[in-house]
Amino acid sequence: MTAKSPMSILLYHRLTSYLHYLKSLPESGPDNVSSTVIAAALGANDVQVRKDLAVVSNGGKPKIGYITKALIADLAHYLGHDNCTDAVLAGAGNLGKALLSYENFEQYGLKIVAAFDANPALVGTEQSGVKILDAAKITDMCRRMNIRVGILAVPAFEAQAVCDALVAGGVRAIWNFAPANLRTPAGVIVKNEDMAASLAVLTRQLVENQSGYEL
Repeated sequence: MTAKSPMSILLYHRLTSYLHYLKSLPESGPDNVSSTVIAAALGANDVQVRKDLAVVSNGGKPKIGYITKALIADLAHYLGHDNCTDAVLAGAGNLGKALLSYENFEQYGLKIVAAFDANPALVGTEQSGVKILDAAKITDMCRRMNIRVGILAVPAFEAQAVCDALVAGGVRAIWNFAPANLRTPAGVIVKNEDMAASLAVLTRQLVENQSGYEL
């Protein structure tokens, strides 16, 4: 495998799609896979796929392709999926429970080790094997557990305060599902998941397509 270098967001998404496709193949499938096959399956450009895989692995051979299992391992390693990072979840309501029940996070390098909520009825319970703790303990627990990734699934009016608590505990990357713009110190990464905006784009595209126009 070639040495790891800074990765663009577009490259990350492409490599992730290749990995997802390869993992979806049946175990009884061919031992080898080519960039042409991957490109055709994903509707991607063959040349682009070939270039991307060359960044990740040097195991490809002309007319043979890659050993499927080895390429999966190379992709997972390059993307950091074989080195699981501990994370905490703030907000164990309906969305939080859905996130906790998702079984594939660890395949992509993320393990939720604790959840927090301000609802006394939830504190002390478990959801999908993860203990739900008092939200007042976020800062202390993150500091003690050396947590660097936090997931926000709280209402908008609580988001900034919970974000501040996570940052105070040493969290340096926040995956934000709350409909709020967070203010964070320099060096803290925020990735927003705006589901309302995504839905608006989807419905707008539907209307445009039904009207015979494209965006």
